[in-house]
Amino acid sequence: MNSPISVLRPQRPSWTLTVVGARDVTPRMREVSLIGDLAAFAYKPGQDLLLSLPTAAGTARRHYTIRRFDPAEQRLDIQFVLHGASPAADWARDAKHGDALVAEGPRGRTCVSGAADWRLFTGDETALPGIAAMIEGLPAGERAFAVIEVGSTADEQPIETAASLELRWLHRQGPARAPSQALIDALAAFELPPGVGQACVIGETATVRAQRQGLIARGMAKAQIAAEGYWRPGRIGGHDHIIEPDFFGLGRGRERAGARG
Repeated sequence: MNSPISVLRPQRPSWTLTVVGARDVTPRMREVSLIGDLAAFAYKPGQDLLLSLPTAAGTARRHYTIRRFDPAEQRLDIQFVLHGASPAADWARDAKHGDALVAEGPRGRTCVSGAADWRLFTGDETALPGIAAMIEGLPAGERAFAVIEVGSTADEQPIETAASLELRWLHRQGPARAPSQALIDALAAFELPPGVGQACVIGETATVRAQRQGLIARGMAKAQIAAEGYWRPGRIGGHDHIIEPDFFGLGRGRERAGARG
């Protein structure tokens, strides 16, 4: 008999991708462009791919958010935070035309969903590619707010959208902290607009948990909040899906493998 978790894990499609370009978007963010036979590829902005990255020690499997997808060119752009030595950052630094890898997906529940009067996005630079993809996918008439923490002004990226966007950048002037009190305080000070909202809260796990709890305490329904921890100190790989106890009928929340390193 299958366990409850195995039933919820259908096999993801697999794609062979080839590098066609790489560039530094900011001093600490590198974008790699990949093509493949992606005619059947379908995803929601904010979802990610499980990348099998070749390294000297073998294969490193890491989740990375899709920054953009061009169906006409069948090209994916994925951004990597360059935060020291790690399998993913090292691969991105050295990526050259013709390099190949295998990706599985897309996957993930952190995306724009449901009818809402306004959307809220918050996270650090690990969340920036996903936040930008979601905001840029919003149609005209949508109202969006974003609070994004990066190291400095040099780490900001332009976000172009047809939606009405109010964007606030936080500059910590140093390495990422866990938790980020600046992000927690900024969200606590944000005045929730009237009407029904949806919040996508992503980044460092302890920060995400505190922000989610703060939104719930202020009256947002749990179903209105998509929350996911992309990283936490001392962890090599892994996402933390911030979900309710007993969501899977197992008596506690669950942490799933993924990665940002």
